[in-house]
Amino acid sequence: MNTPWTKPVVISIGDPPVETAIETTQGAAWAMIEDWPVEDGTALDRALTVCAAVDAGKSKPEDARKAFVEAAKEAHILVRA
Repeated sequence: MNTPWTKPVVISIGDPPVETAIETTQGAAWAMIEDWPVEDGTALDRALTVCAAVDAGKSKPEDARKAFVEAAKEAHILVRA
């Protein structure tokens, strides 16, 4: 779960917002659980599910990256993917 992604995803998160590079599935999961600006969303739920699947060895880290990008778009915090 802590395997680096091929390319980091940069999001703007926090108060005040700070650009943060997310580079692993574990980092994505923590960001979505601890710091996400919204609590509900279809893409957020899917991304959390995919992150758990990566941890269980049932999905690839890049699947989690793609799902995380969609969740960041949904939350309007994506800077660059």
